[in-house]
Amino acid sequence: MKKRDFKVFALLGAAFLIMGNLAGCGSNNTETQASAAGTSAGTTAAASSEEAAADLKGSISMVGSTSMEKFATALGEVFMEKYPDVTIQTEFIGSGAGIEAAGNGSADIGNSSRNLKDEEKAKGIAENIVAIDGIAVITSSDNTAENLTKDELISIYNGTITNWKDAGGADQPIVVIGREAGSGTRSAFEELLKLEDACKYSNELDSTGAVMAKAASTPGSIGYVSLDVLDDTVKTLNLEGTAPTPENIKAGSYFLSRPFVMATKGEISEQKDVVQALFEFIQSDEGKQLVESVGLIPAN
Repeated sequence: MKKRDFKVFALLGAAFLIMGNLAGCGSNNTETQASAAGTSAGTTAAASSEEAAADLKGSISMVGSTSMEKFATALGEVFMEKYPDVTIQTEFIGSGAGIEAAGNGSADIGNSSRNLKDEEKAKGIAENIVAIDGIAVITSSDNTAENLTKDELISIYNGTITNWKDAGGADQPIVVIGREAGSGTRSAFEELLKLEDACKYSNELDSTGAVMAKAASTPGSIGYVSLDVLDDTVKTLNLEGTAPTPENIKAGSYFLSRPFVMATKGEISEQKDVVQALFEFIQSDEGKQLVESVGLIPAN
């Protein structure tokens, strides 16, 4: 009896071992299938992305703000590299002209370095804010002034203060430089300081580059430019003790900032596929990195 019991137990043990091995094989097989399915799904997604890139074709025309030249140029180069069958043409003739071009259909996108006016929005032009820019106040490198209060800046531009000795500098006449009428930078600067139609300019120039060059070459000068074009040819003035940096603009401690707008006739969803894809790229992580790389702040 004991021998028979032993044989039965031995047979049962063998059976349990076989079943365990079968279950283990089944588990491994399931894991292998799941892994294969995951790899297949990843490959399919990558292939779909590549197909989408291959399918995107067409052209985009952007017209407008000279302050947005650095951003728009970088955006065009990166997007065309990503989508080789897409062509982006850019022209920099001022914010007002860009908005008008978007409104009358002569451009897909109107670049503006200011908010749209109510009358422009009433024409069906959509205000698509893509980045936030700071307006830097610049002077010639020989200027001993380091900082201006908001009141001093206003007084310089409305003609009340005409010598740097009254604004923390040496006894030197102030040469007031600004942008031409229609410039988004001028519009934003004057609106932020409540100086519309009140500025006393010595020079009104038609591009950001011209303001930089004039300020650099003119002793005692003062001008304003987009934050992303700053270089060591000019001196940047602090405002209310705060430097014009992306960090200070994000924190709200630097008071001269404005939006960069890519205006369209109608909402983004109403635009042709290639234009919609451009806006999707700007809103992506890669697009936000591009915005930051040119010294701007992502809009969202």
